[in-house]
Amino acid sequence: MKITAVLMVEKIEPSLEFWVDRIGFQKTAEVPEDGALAFVILQKDGAELMLQTRASVTADMPVMAQRLHGQGIGLFLEVADFDDLKRRIEGTEVLMEERTTFYGMREILVKEPGGFAVCFASPIQKG
Repeated sequence: MKITAVLMVEKIEPSLEFWVDRIGFQKTAEVPEDGALAFVILQKDGAELMLQTRASVTADMPVMAQRLHGQGIGLFLEVADFDDLKRRIEGTEVLMEERTTFYGMREILVKEPGGFAVCFASPIQKG
């Protein structure tokens, strides 16, 4: 089984600067619509993330129109190099400053351009 998050946003392009340029995902598929992007698939290191505009979702599945309010999902991404990640997200709105958890992770919570909360985490090196 494979689970892929689909983030439903107003516009995709602002989120690409975050996910592609900063975090290092690659765009592997896209669906243009009316001079903008309606849908993209992003991949990095075996992880996959999809972005789709609310207008595109509503056009494709009208039953979803009433369900597209707010950001009802948060993402937790484990990264190998926390210090590198912090450099990549400089200037991004921080929702929770870096912390060390009781379960042995360094974490920081940021808001990506689509409004979603993204927690980046890395295991603390013991030694």
